[in-house]
Order: sequence, then structure tokens, then C-alpha cells
Amino acid sequence: MLLVAALLLAIEPAGWLLRSWRDAAYNPQGLWVGLAVAALFLWSWASEQQPGSAQNRRYAFALLAVSALVRLVGQVLRVNVIGALTLALDVYALATLAGLRTRERAVSPFWLSLLFAFSLPLERVVQRLAGYGLQQLSASGACEVLGWFTDGLLCVGTRLLLDGQDLLVDLPCSGARGLMLVLTLYAGLCALRRPRPAQALVGLLFALAGAWLSNTLRIVALAIGLVRAPQLDLMNGLAHEALGLCALLLAAVPVLLWARRITPFSSSARERVLAGAGAARGDREPRSASLDPDAAAPATATANPASARARPWAWLLLGFAIVAVSAPARPVDVVRDTPPPQAPVVLGAYAAQPQALDAVEREYFARYGGGAAKASYGPFGLLLVSTRAPLRHLHAPDECLRGSGYRVDYLGLEHAGLPSALYRATDAGGRRWRVAVSYVSDRGEHAASVGEAVWRWLRAPEATWTMVQRIAPWPAAEDPERRDWESALLRALDLPSAPVHLVHRVPDAI
Repeated sequence: MLLVAALLLAIEPAGWLLRSWRDAAYNPQGLWVGLAVAALFLWSWASEQQPGSAQNRRYAFALLAVSALVRLVGQVLRVNVIGALTLALDVYALATLAGLRTRERAVSPFWLSLLFAFSLPLERVVQRLAGYGLQQLSASGACEVLGWFTDGLLCVGTRLLLDGQDLLVDLPCSGARGLMLVLTLYAGLCALRRPRPAQALVGLLFALAGAWLSNTLRIVALAIGLVRAPQLDLMNGLAHEALGLCALLLAAVPVLLWARRITPFSSSARERVLAGAGAARGDREPRSASLDPDAAAPATATANPASARARPWAWLLLGFAIVAVSAPARPVDVVRDTPPPQAPVVLGAYAAQPQALDAVEREYFARYGGGAAKASYGPFGLLLVSTRAPLRHLHAPDECLRGSGYRVDYLGLEHAGLPSALYRATDAGGRRWRVAVSYVSDRGEHAASVGEAVWRWLRAPEATWTMVQRIAPWPAAEDPERRDWESALLRALDLPSAPVHLVHRVPDAI
């Protein structure tokens, strides 16, 4: 029954997780974390240890009950990441049943399950929830360091003006990816070293500080390279990758040094403690040589009654699992009272040609609320999405376009007029488009990324946010017709637009 309940709870989250590993917009590196967890599990399990006991089985019941509760929450809220957390709890239960904690090559089940959690697309979650805050933190740190040895520096939010050159600490340089990688290393080392809670807290502080400092120094190096040594081209190719690798190695150093100072509670030490405890009680018979306090007791007649007592709990857990996977959805971020956006009827020389949403889009907005409008204007395209739940409805263009088979390249941010994120999308036939996207609220706020929009929405959850996505044939970066059409659009939506007679340079995105 335990196995059936575990499989029932895990089958849908496991399928979603496998799909996320294959999707470049989610977490393709999650596969390597999953393989590392499997390797650690097998490496420990292959060493000497007695099989699990009834106490381990009771613990597994408790873990699977929690897993069913988490699965129920994810099912009701329709949040895939929450449902996938049941897989981490399953890893915890399996590692506990296998007795990995007390094997000759011991591994902590708790930290192993936490390591597995990093195979989920947590970087995407962090980017959306805290990406803008990390941008601000990274920019302020880089500004402070640059201020130590240069006078020609002006810092405004995430923009740095260094020796007259406009630099931007963009979302990819928020440090979210480096932070996730360092925390993954930290969880893996904790699984092997098994620190006490106070030691683990110290290690976490080392990991956070190392990730922030290394990302700050990386931004400083990129800024100096762009201004003082542009011939190095640190923003592209091998030089950019090498600088990122050096920053990651620098962030890993304090975590590795911390891990070296952790002395695991070794198997021999545990054996001496158990032996000493038995001697203190004056045991007449020698204790089992097993080092696992949850090890199985010798087979006796009492084993069957214990197994019989467990059967009702197994049936109850199975019933709870069935309820968890079949519970009706009641997501809290459904918005029904947001009117759908209206595309302008005419923009410049072009009349709107409304385009119907496809079946998936219609079903999505019918289920979760919000609204969208599509229209084409001659060679140009417009997509508007309005919602009071940006975490549910708003996505960067690369997430949707990659899912439709496009190759998408992020080009940076443009701050002239309405702040916009720029992308280049290429279809299978080699045709290319310029995609610009902005996020605006009915409170007059503007954002160039979903992370910034969510950051502002969290401070004013009643606000309605609208994604304004413009599509034009490539190359159209400075095409007067494209600029005239986009300016007409922004005026029609009462949004700030740049003067059409000026050509604005996109700041160098770090």
C-alpha cells in the first residue's frame, strides 16, 4: 500500500518535472541535479547497513502523509512547483527506509531530499519573485565597489553611468542562477557532511555571502571591461563564460572551506556511543552490531501483529492519496473581474486585424480569469494581456515562444520612453522578428520584466497589470515605420513614448 500511495502521489509531478528538464525555459540543468541525487543514493546504499525497521516504516507513513498533504495543496491551487515538492518528500522517505544516515558511507536523508528540490525550476521562481530585488542588491554592491577607485560614476537604481557610458545591471545578472548553483553545492555538501543545525546555519550564511560577493565582483569586472577594455568583449563568447565560471568558483570557495571544518558524526563514533549506553544500562546480552537505531529487530512472532496494525494506516494513506490527486481545483489567484484589454482600432496607417486566441489560450483564461487581445497591423503584431494576478498570467516572451518552436535570444533592455525588454525570435524556417515587451499597471507604474512587475504588485496587490508585446519583422531596430507605429501604439494606450525623431541607444546590459 505504501508503494501504491507513493506512486499515485508522484506520477503527475514526476511527469511535469521530466518535461521541465527538457524545456530550456524552465530548468534543463535539473537533470544533472537529479542524477547527482541518484548517484549519492546508490553510493551510500551500496555500503554496509542492516535493513530498515518498523520505526522506519512508521516514519515513512508520516512522510508520505505530509507528501499527500503537499500534493493536495498543489492540486487545489494548481501550482505545479508545489505539487512537485512531493517528490522531494518521497526522496526523504526512500532514503530513510534505506537507512542511508547510518550506513558506512552515510548520507543525510533530509539534505539529500533538499538537494533533489534544486532539480525543480526554482531559479525561475526566484527570478519572478525576487529577481528585481536581487538586481537592486547586485547593482548597489557593484556601485559601492566601483566607487572605491573611480570618481566618474553615477548610480540610479539598476543603471550605472561609468565614465559617460550607460550600463545596466539586467535581470540575467541579478545573481539568481549563481545563487541557485551555490545553494545546490551547499545542499550536496550538507548531505555528505551532515552538519548540526547551528553549523548548517553558518554554512548557509557563507553560501549566501559568497554568491552575492562573487556576483558583485563579476558585475564590476564586466563594467570595467566594457568601459576601459572594450576590445576584450567580456559580454560574449568564451571570455564571458570564463568570467562567469571564475565567479562561480569564487562563490564556492567559502562553502568548501566551511564543509572541510565539519566533522560528521562517524559510524565508529556512533557505535562507541551505543556500546557505552548499553554498558551503562548493564545489558546482559550484547547489543546488535548494527549502527542504525532504526534497524530491524530480529524476526519474532511480534512482527506479524505490527504488520497487521500497519495495514489500516496503509489503507487510510492510500485513500488520502486518492483524495489528494482528485481534489477539484480552487486556485486563489483566479481573477474574474478584470475586463479584457482592447487593441486600438487604428495605429498610424494600419487598421487592426483582430486575431482569435487559440484553444489552449481560451481554455486558460476561462479557467484562471484575466484577458488577452491579439491584433495585427500590416507587418506588425500586438499582444495585450491584462490581469490582477501577474504570477499566474504574465510570462516573458521567451517562455511562450520557445514552447512554440522558436529560438529566442534576449537582447537587453531599452529605457527610451517606455522601458522594454528586447528579444529576437527565429522560427524553424529562419525568419526573424523583433519582440519588445513592457508591463504597465493601472496605477501608472512601468516595468521591463515580469520580476519587476511582480515586485511592484506585491506592494499593491489590487493593481491591474497589462503586458504590452510588440512584434515587428527583423531587422527593424531603427526602422522609421516601426518606430512610428510603436509610438502611435503607446500614445493610444496613454503610455510614455520616446520622441520619434531621436534614435536611442540601448544601454549596455551587464
